[in-house]
Amino acid sequence: MVERKPTAERLSLFSDGVFAIIITILVLELRPPHEASFTALKELWPEGLSYAVSYWFLAVVWINHHHVLRFAETATPRLIWANFAHLFSVSLIPFTTAWIADSDLGSAPVTLYALVFVAVNVTYLALCWEAVDRPSHENSSDRIRRMMRMRSLATIVLFLSAALIALWSPALGLGVIVFCLLLYVRPDVSEVST
Repeated sequence: MVERKPTAERLSLFSDGVFAIIITILVLELRPPHEASFTALKELWPEGLSYAVSYWFLAVVWINHHHVLRFAETATPRLIWANFAHLFSVSLIPFTTAWIADSDLGSAPVTLYALVFVAVNVTYLALCWEAVDRPSHENSSDRIRRMMRMRSLATIVLFLSAALIALWSPALGLGVIVFCLLLYVRPDVSEVST
């Protein structure tokens, strides 16, 4: 009997299921207004804003997750645990999103939201280390690895800054978070410019 190594494709498929569940939980938190008027809908702006940012964030994380996993040849135990850590941090997004909505963009919820994004980025770095840096790949240059690491480290600093800024100005802190997301819209930027 030949022992088969777990594939990165299976890990990716499992992760897709987790992302689908997280998005489902996120959307289930949306509640329609109790009145049938546009004024009542307008009062739900914190829910709409936090949902839109979180949905966009989940899309960006999912795209980058797939980008990184394409470098993995096998699902090593370290890669599997890095992936679980990453998925755990991502699973906290619906909770912080709901708290932001319930608090009308409160300081503490936006600060925690930014800190969750720090955790997502730290675990993303671990995922990159296990999928891209640790194995020797002919399809990933040192420049690609360096650019992925630099972008992750820079956004960790920006997300930490967003957390501190949110203590005094939640809207500005959320703005910094959105800016950080723009840096991840294209996961392959470092490859395109080579």
